[in-house]
Amino acid sequence: MAKKLSKLQLAQQKAEAAAKKTNQKINELGIHTNDLYTALVKIQSSFDRIRNVPEENRLTYEKLKAIRVKWKQQAENIELEYKKAEVKTAGQGAAGIGAGVAVVTLGPTAAMGIATTFGVASTGTAISALSGAAATNAALAWLGGGALAAGGSGMAAGSTFLALAGPVGWTIAGLSIIASGLMFFKTKGDKERLEDIYTRISNRDVKSYELAIVELSERIKRIIDETGKLETAIKKIETFGTDYSQMTEEQQYELGAYVNLMEASTMLLVNPILGLQPKFSEQDFEKLCASEKLLEFYFKAHKNMVISMANLLYEITLDGKDRKLLAKSLRKNKEFLSSIQLTKKEFDIDDLSMVERALNHRYKTQSY
Repeated sequence: MAKKLSKLQLAQQKAEAAAKKTNQKINELGIHTNDLYTALVKIQSSFDRIRNVPEENRLTYEKLKAIRVKWKQQAENIELEYKKAEVKTAGQGAAGIGAGVAVVTLGPTAAMGIATTFGVASTGTAISALSGAAATNAALAWLGGGALAAGGSGMAAGSTFLALAGPVGWTIAGLSIIASGLMFFKTKGDKERLEDIYTRISNRDVKSYELAIVELSERIKRIIDETGKLETAIKKIETFGTDYSQMTEEQQYELGAYVNLMEASTMLLVNPILGLQPKFSEQDFEKLCASEKLLEFYFKAHKNMVISMANLLYEITLDGKDRKLLAKSLRKNKEFLSSIQLTKKEFDIDDLSMVERALNHRYKTQSY
C-alpha cells in the first residue's frame, strides 16, 4: 500500500506540475515569437526598399531594428550558455541541467521564448528590468532549476541565484534543498511547523505560476494577432511602390500606421512576463542599500543571501518561533549555505530579521 503523501509533498507536487505547465507555455511562446520575429524582419526589409522616407519615420524603425537585433542576440546567447552549462553539469555527474522544470532540448525557438519571458533592456517604452547577463542568468536559473547554483558549474558565484525570478528555481531546486533540513528535527511539533512554512511557500508559488500561465497565454494570443497584422501589412506595402514621395497621402498615412504596428510588435518580444520577474530584484537591493546607510555594509556583505531569501520569503509571514526553526534548519543545510555563499557560523536568526527588513522596505508593509 502506497504511503499517504504529506501536505508538503502534495503542495510540492502541485508546484512542480504548475512549473512544468509554465515551461510548456514558455516553449509555445518561443514558437510564436519566432513567427513574429520573422514577420518583423520581412516588414523591415519592405521599409528598407522604400526611398525618400521622412527622417523621423526612418529613425523610428531603425531604432526598432536595433532592439530586435539585441533581443535575437539575447536568445542566441541563452541557447549557447545553456549548452555550455549542460556539458559542465553532465561532467559533474549531476542529473543534468535538464532536471526539474528545464527544457529537455533547448533549440532556437525555446531560447526565444525564454528571452521574451525574462526580457531584454531596450527603449524607455519597454518595462524590462533585466538586461544582458542578468537576463541570461535568470533564464539559466530557470532552465537549471537551481542545478547550476548548487552544482558549482562556474556560474555558481551567486549571479544565477540572484537573478532567480520570483518562484522560479526555488520550487524545484531551492525548496527541495531547504526542505531536506526537516530530517534534522526530532520533535514532531517542530517538524510540522517547518513543514507548514515550506507548504505555504509551495502554495504561494503555485499561485504565482498560475498567474504567469494566464499572462503567457495572453501574450501568445497577442503575438499571433500582431503577426497576422504584420503579414497583411507586408502584402499591402508591396502594392505601394518604392518611392515614398510618389505615394498617395493615404498610403503615406498607412505606412506611418505600420511603423506604429512594428513598435507595438517589437515590445511584445522584449517586454518580460511580469509574473516571472523577481519579487525582490537587484534594483530593489540597490535602493535598500541607498536608504539604509547604517546597515549598508551588512547588506552588501550578504547580498546573495538577502536577495535569494527575500524572493523565498516574499508573502510568507513568520513569527519568532518560525524564524528560530527556519534558521536552525537552514544552518544545518550545506547545500543551502553554499548557494548563498555563507558558512554555518555566518548565518543565524538575525539574518532572517534582516531579510524581513529588506522586504518591508520594498513593500512598505508588514504583510508583504
